[in-house]
Amino acid sequence: MKKILTTPISASDLEGLNVGDVVYLNGHIVTCRDVAHRRLIEYGRELPVDLQGGAIFHAGPIVRKIEGEENKFEMVSVGPTTSMRMEKFEKEFIARTGVKLVVGKGGMGKETMEACQEHKAVHAVFPAGCAVLAAKEVEEIERAEWMDLGMPETLWVCRVKEFGPLIISIDTHGNNIFEQNKVIFNERRDQIVKEISEKVKYIK
Repeated sequence: MKKILTTPISASDLEGLNVGDVVYLNGHIVTCRDVAHRRLIEYGRELPVDLQGGAIFHAGPIVRKIEGEENKFEMVSVGPTTSMRMEKFEKEFIARTGVKLVVGKGGMGKETMEACQEHKAVHAVFPAGCAVLAAKEVEEIERAEWMDLGMPETLWVCRVKEFGPLIISIDTHGNNIFEQNKVIFNERRDQIVKEISEKVKYIK
């Protein structure tokens, strides 16, 4: 059975989620990456979108204007961008906006993990290479904010249905699947290096 989150998301919606779980999203998600984070955190500009209980997507989409429709756009492609680029902003971003679901590519670090635990939010990974699939799950672009930033950095407010799969990488309990996996992989690597070294130690 699919686990589906619906915006606005509450802290109780996220309590039962653990790293590695796969979820889908109904409702709204806003593309929000480097410059939008910087405007809020470094320049003190309030976001023109209410993210309380909401979801953001670290993504720089390709969007096409719908001919004959004023201020109407359709999503062509919306692949995730590397979330770690937002690490220096995300802790304060989560605290200030009340966002509950942060979606991107790859993992995030210690400060985002702390923010997710303190403010009851999660980070999830949308699989890379699935930008067209993601676009198909956008039912409508309802509005666009900060278009002066250019297409990739605009805040595209999207209505979505079963947007995903989204793999929980940081949960509300202080777990970070990427950091956990680093430990496991390093242990395996060390053991493999030891075994190989024994077999080739005769080589000088």
